[in-house]
Amino acid sequence: MIFLGSAVLGGCVASGTDSIVTGSVGASPQHSIYGPRPQEAHPMPATNVSGVNPKYFRKVVNYRGPEAAGTIVVDTNNRFLYLVQGNGQALRYGIGVGKAGLAWGGTATVGRKAVWPSWTPTSDMIEREPERNAKWANGMPGGLGNPLGPRALYLYDNGRDTMFRIHGTTEPQTIGKAVSSGCIRMFNQDVIDLHDRVPVGTRVVVLHNSSPLDQFGDAMASAATSIGKGFTELTAKLPQR
Repeated sequence: MIFLGSAVLGGCVASGTDSIVTGSVGASPQHSIYGPRPQEAHPMPATNVSGVNPKYFRKVVNYRGPEAAGTIVVDTNNRFLYLVQGNGQALRYGIGVGKAGLAWGGTATVGRKAVWPSWTPTSDMIEREPERNAKWANGMPGGLGNPLGPRALYLYDNGRDTMFRIHGTTEPQTIGKAVSSGCIRMFNQDVIDLHDRVPVGTRVVVLHNSSPLDQFGDAMASAATSIGKGFTELTAKLPQR
């Protein structure tokens, strides 16, 4: 069951058309997952992630939550989305969370999925910014300028569309942040990855944790890396026989 604040009963919507941020993603293997996708119906350029904290890049982490493998867990306070893998691990993605997204919690299911989804502004959005949104009153087709990005997961509760979405973005610099509008936004390459991994019917759990579900695992991994580096440096200084 999804629990909603009174201010967001109409669901959450993206903010409208914005210029897509592209550019160099850097040379490291971690950055390469955000490279171009020329095979897409709307060929995607590389996503510029240079201004985003690397902790929000997609990675496998140790996971200490109770959810079963295959569950999507959204941690809105810490700006992470986890796809539970089982065996104490999860695939973690960075997210941006709109005001409406911060106000909801509970459980839902993925009711449907869309590739290059269309987007329709609400009547309030058209009234507030008619010069920007009125032309899309009947819907904006999918494309690089569409605020939902290349994929969207539509969340349902007991067969009813909650109006909440997990989707891509034209503003990758907002990943890891609270934003003014939208639901749960991801890097475009990440939402494609998630879309391809989960079927319709996937359980979604929305939490507001004070600390990340993988905090202990990350701390241990960091400590192990530091210890290993120190051991390597120490052995390098020992006299050779």
